[in-house]
Parts: sequence; structure tokens; C-alpha cells
Amino acid sequence: MTRMLRCAYRRMVMLLGRILTFIYVGKYEVVGRENVPEAGPVIVASNHLNNADPPFLARALVRTPVFMTKKEMLDMPLFGLGFRAWGAFPVRRGEVDLSAMRAATKLIRRGEMLLMFPEGTRSRTGGLGPGRSGTAAIALRTDAPILPVAITGTESIKWPGFLFRPRLVPRVRVVIGKPFHLTEGGRASRAVVREATEAIMGRIAELLPPEYRGVYARQQSG
Repeated sequence: MTRMLRCAYRRMVMLLGRILTFIYVGKYEVVGRENVPEAGPVIVASNHLNNADPPFLARALVRTPVFMTKKEMLDMPLFGLGFRAWGAFPVRRGEVDLSAMRAATKLIRRGEMLLMFPEGTRSRTGGLGPGRSGTAAIALRTDAPILPVAITGTESIKWPGFLFRPRLVPRVRVVIGKPFHLTEGGRASRAVVREATEAIMGRIAELLPPEYRGVYARQQSG
């Protein structure tokens, strides 16, 4: 798929997201949209509550992000085709996926907005889980700014019943923080990557209500 067709498809997905939000969500609120860089490379780092998070976040961010997703999602007959057309690329969970790292680095250096979920998977409890190293490693390698984002409300979306119950979700809220840079670029030790990961997770936790902060609740209250 050419870049022009991919852009057209992304615009269509954004429109579909607006329509679905209007039909199924009682209230959709975005705070901090002025913090989104208008152009240039940026890594969006968000908590993750539901597979529906990407379109809700894309609508909030104005710019349409590219995102990595688990390989199993891209292998699904219908959804996989849509995700690939959007520009999504696979990552193998539970291992260091060098091909995904290279793809993410290439996108950032091309000036794209890359959406990542540092937890590596959806939260089963609604609370923020421990961060994994991938987001920090890519940010350190590319020196791209990180845009912390918090989303709440999507945990109440249950498939497929969600599609048949308009206004089922009372409220979805997206809070966008200020972009920041990590302090060290290039290759980094495991200790530096771990410290950077905790910095990213802390910024996300700051944007979340206390009941969503999960393992980072004590850190924020202290």
C-alpha cells in the first residue's frame, strides 16, 4: 500500500472512530490537546485498557499515530488487514523483537507519531502495570520526545455486545501531558533503560486518577 493510500485509510479510520464515539460513548473528553506536537517525530506512551484504545487515542491526538501491536492481532483475517493498512506493525511479546525495534526506529526517524503501550499488554485490573523496556529503549535510541497520555473509561467496553448497546460506555477521558526527553541518547545500559522506563511510567501515572495508577499508586502518593 502506498503512503498516499495509507493516509487516506487513516483518515477514514479517524472518521469511523468519531462516528463510533458519538454512537456508543456518553461523553468523550480530551484534556491537554495543546500539548501534542503539530509535526515531527514523537512517541506517545499510554496506559492500555482495551483493544479499542488506539482509535480513541488517535481521535484525541489529532495526528494519526502508527502503532505496534501483538502479532496475533495482525494475523486476524479482517482486523489484521485493517491494522496493517493503518500502518501498524507486529511485535512478538515476551521476547526482544529486534525487527519491531528497527521498524519503530525507522518510523520515528521518518518523522511519524508512534503510539506505544509501555505495559506491553492490556491491564486486566484497570490499574497501571509494570512498564517494559521497549518504549524507553526506542526513545533513548532515537532521542525522540515522549508524549505521556492517560486513558480511562474504555475498560467498560465488552466485545461484541458493545456494538449492540448505544451509549453503553458512560465516559471516555483522555489526558495528554507535556512532551519530555529522556536524559541520555544512543546505546544505553540495562540500568539506564530501566530508569528511563520508570520515568515514563511515572509520567503516565501522574495523569491517571488514583484508582487507575496500579503498581505506581504508592510512588505517586509519596
